[in-house]
Amino acid sequence: MLDDSLRDRIDTSKPHSARFWNYFVGGKDHYEVDREIGDQIKSIFPGLVDVAVTSRRFLGRAVRYLAVEQGVRQFLDVGTGLPTADNTHEVAQRVAPDSRIVYVDNDPIVLAHASALLTSTPEGRTAYLDADLYDPEAVLEAAAGTLDLSRPVGLMILNTLGHVADYERARELVRRLMAGLPAGSHLVISDSTATSEGMIAASEAYNASGAVPYYVREVAEIAGFFDGLELVEPGVVRVPEWRPEPAVVNAAGVDAYCGVGRKP
Repeated sequence: MLDDSLRDRIDTSKPHSARFWNYFVGGKDHYEVDREIGDQIKSIFPGLVDVAVTSRRFLGRAVRYLAVEQGVRQFLDVGTGLPTADNTHEVAQRVAPDSRIVYVDNDPIVLAHASALLTSTPEGRTAYLDADLYDPEAVLEAAAGTLDLSRPVGLMILNTLGHVADYERARELVRRLMAGLPAGSHLVISDSTATSEGMIAASEAYNASGAVPYYVREVAEIAGFFDGLELVEPGVVRVPEWRPEPAVVNAAGVDAYCGVGRKP
């Protein structure tokens, strides 16, 4: 339940990316304004629903890879979004119950839902930070209350960096976050890309709605976030193509790319 301080921070007159995305993945935590722009964008570019669904599935595959194959037991999920099925802690603690997860977001609705729903196993720990991507050092300092930053961390930044208008600033924010993590840590990124006219049109319609803008980037720019890291095979690819499970959509039609990189 929202307290007065959180309720005062919620603007239901404009779409919000977390609520908008929640609508696309079949959640129930959204307002009419989010559904209206969602329906408008679906009419322009129905493929954005596939982007939302396959990006969520990529999260699961990436977390399982880190927990099972790399032995990672700590995750820092920046730009959490609204909780749905198979959140980072659920995936990680399913295969490694002692995993620790820190979620980071600065939206009041996300804060309220995360605090209520993102509960941990007895062996592990889950925490939520009301913090801002634009202050990486503060994020890391707060996360250190739950995570041991001398041990490898899986840094998850999914469908979030598109909100940073300036590409070089987005790269700098990623570098600063990774700089505070030790060798053996991994960076996990996915974002929508300017790889079709439909996706570009959808981005323009969303940005014209009054919401905080989201900018789609070129594939080479997504790859640039991993400079200095060791890319995990198969590299930077469309989200359904990263260590794929049985396909449920046409991967060639998904305008979102992802990758996982290891800090040497």
